[in-house]
Amino acid sequence: MEKRVTFSSWTIGILFAVPQLLLIFTFFYWPAGQAVYWSLTLQQPWGGGNIWVGLDNFRSILANADYWNSITASLVFAGISTGLAMFIALVLAALTDRQLAGSRLYRVVLIWPYGIAAPALALAFRFILAPEAGFLSVINRMWPGIWDPGLDGADAMASIIVAFSWKYVGYNFIFFLAAFQAIPRSLIEAAAMDGSGVIRRFWDIQFPLITPTIFFLLVINITESFQDSFGIVDIMTSGGPANATNLMVYKIYSDGFKGLDYSGAAAQSIILMLLIIVLTIFQFRFIERRVHYG
Repeated sequence: MEKRVTFSSWTIGILFAVPQLLLIFTFFYWPAGQAVYWSLTLQQPWGGGNIWVGLDNFRSILANADYWNSITASLVFAGISTGLAMFIALVLAALTDRQLAGSRLYRVVLIWPYGIAAPALALAFRFILAPEAGFLSVINRMWPGIWDPGLDGADAMASIIVAFSWKYVGYNFIFFLAAFQAIPRSLIEAAAMDGSGVIRRFWDIQFPLITPTIFFLLVINITESFQDSFGIVDIMTSGGPANATNLMVYKIYSDGFKGLDYSGAAAQSIILMLLIIVLTIFQFRFIERRVHYG
């Protein structure tokens, strides 16, 4: 018979819930509420109160071509970095699950990148991908100017995508490997005895069974690409060149703390939050239906 823990008084349960509710209110609902209020007012840069302007901040932002370029750059960054990080992690997890030579070492080493702070990671990649002294400097000596993130927007976008993807490969690898190892070995062995090759077994058996994990990581990676990219952009490119890597999260910082446009930055943060919500709803509405919960 199942046993359940009960409290003699409802006040005990409330007391246990209060610390968690306070944390949620302090670090989510209160800042979000303040951002909504600031986005509807004109905040003075040096204090002195604010003026109610309604939706004027949103109209001004959405009429700005630079902001639409920021949205486009963010969507490109999110799509490519998510696909790259998940694909590499999936391949590495599949190879590690086959217990190839050195798989135990790979299992430990591949999870380390996720533990590195984004600014430290970005600083390392800034030197690694430097056109004058990094690993790609050899290519520049052969074909001068072919790689220069400081002047070419496409190169700068590629550099932050590589850095972000490298960080999240380790995170995705953990979940993919756990998903592979949760598949009963009897299914794989039976398919092998029937003559199915490695790729056939992966596509017909393993891949459908790990689709819940793929969907979960897809949602997490896309969400984090809009939020956790600030440190990488700030250290590696500072939004340049020519705003090519001025992602939405970095534009909020630069407009708010450098341009002292607090109201505009608050409005941008609301738009970013709404965009993430819409993308998440889209994924649950149209992608989850393809997930196989076996």
